[in-house]
Amino acid sequence: MLGAQRKDHLRQILHRDGRVVAKDVARELGLSEDSIRRDLRELADAGELVRVYGGALPVPLADRPVEQRTTLASDSKQRVARRAVELIAPAATIVLDAGTTTLAMARMLPHGADLTVITPSPAIALAVAEHSEARIVMIGGELARFSMVASGPLAMEAVHHLAADAFFLGATGIDATHGLTTGDLDDAVTKRAIAARCAQTFALASEEKVGAVSRFPVLDLDAVAGVVVDPRDESAAVGALAERVRVLR
Repeated sequence: MLGAQRKDHLRQILHRDGRVVAKDVARELGLSEDSIRRDLRELADAGELVRVYGGALPVPLADRPVEQRTTLASDSKQRVARRAVELIAPAATIVLDAGTTTLAMARMLPHGADLTVITPSPAIALAVAEHSEARIVMIGGELARFSMVASGPLAMEAVHHLAADAFFLGATGIDATHGLTTGDLDDAVTKRAIAARCAQTFALASEEKVGAVSRFPVLDLDAVAGVVVDPRDESAAVGALAERVRVLR
């Protein structure tokens, strides 16, 4: 079987089963696992799938440019945002990550001026300014056009001089086995750095993110204080998360 035919076969398995197990495909086609892993690596480099230990998974729906994510699972994000806002203590200093769920949070914040909001996202900062009297601190750096979030060396320098009570983290994948993941390497590094400067980190998990796995690891589940999920999400993936981490509905 030619390489192009193998890749088509792998695409079909991924579409049919929602995952590819390299050893099973190798056995089925009478090939070495190294050949299948090489095909999967090339497909991952082309952005067609996400490689994981032993095989591959689909690219998460949340791993899209920000303008394509604004209408994705919007009702679920609103419910997650509403629950997350309940976790904000009076007079707290919080970090709101970039993302559509944190944007919803920014529009629901308490109106008192005793809250401080730190964010790497210009959109989040503007929303906080419009909907609350909170003090706003922006993390500067190069603006990534894909995610519209500040990252890179300047952002990292700013992060190292900050401290906060809680970090509301947006990931593109939140999975019981693979933890928190995202599709951009610089974004993953920035998120880890922010989490290290915060007393608690809460992951925001709207329905399309639970059980999904993206390319770059951010944090293990044992590094977060809890995962905020949609109260209406009764999926098996949420159940699996609940066995590993505190789930907040």
